[in-house]
Amino acid sequence: MTDEPPLRRRPAVSRTGEAPPHPSSAVPEPADAGIEPTAGGPVPLTAPREGTPAPVATPSGLDDVVARFAAGTGPVALDAERASGYRYSQRAYLVQLRRTGSGTALIDPLPLPDLTALDAVIAEAEWVLHAASQDLACLAELGLRPRRLFDTELAARLAGFERVGLAALTEQILGYTLEKHHSAADWSSRPLPDSWLTYAALDVEMLVDLRDALDEELLRQGKSDWAAEEFAGLVRNGARPPRVRAEPWRRTSGIHRVRGPRAQARVRSLWYARDQIAARRDAAPGRVLPDSAIVAAAELDPKDEKTLLTLPGFGGRSVRRLARTWLAALDDARLLPDDALPVNPVVEGPPPPHRWAERDPVAAGRLARCREVVVGTAAAHTLPPENLIAPDYVRRLAWQPPEEITDATVAETLRGFGAREWQITLLLPALTHALAGPTA
Repeated sequence: MTDEPPLRRRPAVSRTGEAPPHPSSAVPEPADAGIEPTAGGPVPLTAPREGTPAPVATPSGLDDVVARFAAGTGPVALDAERASGYRYSQRAYLVQLRRTGSGTALIDPLPLPDLTALDAVIAEAEWVLHAASQDLACLAELGLRPRRLFDTELAARLAGFERVGLAALTEQILGYTLEKHHSAADWSSRPLPDSWLTYAALDVEMLVDLRDALDEELLRQGKSDWAAEEFAGLVRNGARPPRVRAEPWRRTSGIHRVRGPRAQARVRSLWYARDQIAARRDAAPGRVLPDSAIVAAAELDPKDEKTLLTLPGFGGRSVRRLARTWLAALDDARLLPDDALPVNPVVEGPPPPHRWAERDPVAAGRLARCREVVVGTAAAHTLPPENLIAPDYVRRLAWQPPEEITDATVAETLRGFGAREWQITLLLPALTHALAGPTA
């Protein structure tokens, strides 16, 4: 592979200050893509520059990829495809990489679950991902852990872009359109169709170009240091698996319709029966039994198979085959003593905001003032309020502020929650003033 010149991009869209030319007024000129841009609109990107590579699925093929990426230069674009909605696990079923001088590689991690050799040769490079928090955990399972990264979605949020999906940014900033109709595909299926592989390769085709454009825009807006803090936080924490909830069954869709602890016990029993089957099959729980079926059974409490199978969600063949399992789960809930029924969990932290006015009007006032500070500061700096600071941090701070309200104590409290230094700097002292009261 020889070094490739970057695709020329449209001028980055300004979000503050003087606006550069509108992106629709400039047509991108591909340097090496074999694509002739059409005047007046974005150019469809339908194939990678060197064609779609075949997925690497053998140790010798992986050795070749390692050698190619060791010889490459500059940042490494990465992506991973999972099978959410189809599989129980959140593992990666395809890994895509691209680097100048290395080209694009697609790796099948089913026969190649250990990619630590690849990790070693790209360890010192900056990794470029889009929505990195979605992929870092599954990449870590394969031995791929970034030391430095650039998240193009997060960068776009900080820069004030309203549409931050990969396709939207590629079109708006670079002037190329990407098809995203395979994003919800079952990537665990084999063999993967050629059209899916092309889609996957294109996801990393322009990622470094997009990174460069966004990096320039962040620098122009004076937000590069903010982004650096956020990216460093992703490197530290992004690969951690999601926190396991104490009572995950309470997140069953529609559970708010289920009244009474005995009916909730039926939801719990059916949820865990389904979860065991889903884990054993490596199938998404909703494909084993829909949440709507769990709620319907919890409400009616059917005691025989005939009644059970008349309920919505129990009509499918695979669900009917498990009728005895569902009935046994309902029997278990029915036989529980009263002291074993679910009880409302003790809520740690502040209550839902809509209850603040009745429970603590003073705290409700603090929250309203703090939110006003956050929204106003975010608007002034052209970024979403939730990226300026996590809403949960604001609620916790307003519900139980430091005993002595000063810039120092408020800053220390926010640091304890996990706020970044750039966020604290922007919000103080206005947040301190809001906590102290309207006359402070």
